[in-house]
Amino acid sequence: MKRKIVIGVLVFVGVLVALVLTVCVGGAMLPADHVASGSATLAAPPQAVYDAIADFEGQTSWNKAVSKVEKLPDHEGHAVWKELTGFGPIKIERLKLDPATKTIVHQIADPDLPFGGTWTYEIAADGANTKLTITENGTVKSAPFRFLSRYVFGYTATIDAYLKALAGKFGAK
Repeated sequence: MKRKIVIGVLVFVGVLVALVLTVCVGGAMLPADHVASGSATLAAPPQAVYDAIADFEGQTSWNKAVSKVEKLPDHEGHAVWKELTGFGPIKIERLKLDPATKTIVHQIADPDLPFGGTWTYEIAADGANTKLTITENGTVKSAPFRFLSRYVFGYTATIDAYLKALAGKFGAK
């Protein structure tokens, strides 16, 4: 009986070690940088979509992933804020806000996070609706987190959740 328990424990430990090695080695073999993109057609005019994204402080009313937003001092003329999310606090800097082309670019502005990069929001009329495309130029520094980002969560998970929340603001269910 004791022998079966010892063998069971050894098998369990062996599987656990193999899993950890797979995540660490597999993540180390992946590139740190990636590009991911997602799009949605929203039941709103382009200006309303642009205004909703530009109003980073108002997103707590429609984006459940962000529980609090704190405006920080501007950096080189760019708006900066901290979002409280499920990942913890994330400092964001707006690099571009172009009303003529309806393009917005945000960047994670905290070099101590295990991830970083930019989101480019491209807003275009699509009949009476709006097509929003978000492109992430991301970096995942930690090899295990890189593996999980690629194979477990998916690079577009946060983009997809954001698009769904924004669609909900404009009446989609």
